[in-house]
Amino acid sequence: MLAAMEQSFEPAGAGALLGGVTVVCVLIGALIGWAAGSIGLGILGGAFIGIPLGVVAVYFRYRDSL
Repeated sequence: MLAAMEQSFEPAGAGALLGGVTVVCVLIGALIGWAAGSIGLGILGGAFIGIPLGVVAVYFRYRDSL
């Protein structure tokens, strides 16, 4: 039987994941805002969605090590 590998919490990896998900959401929001006529509001909406989504992504990635 294979032993389950323990995950260790890596703060740099968690920060990169949080930042990456947030940046992707902001870029998608900017594209939607550009198409709708207001890039600034699209960026704001992307950040509003991206930060909690990034936190959820970090939680699911590192939930076994917490």
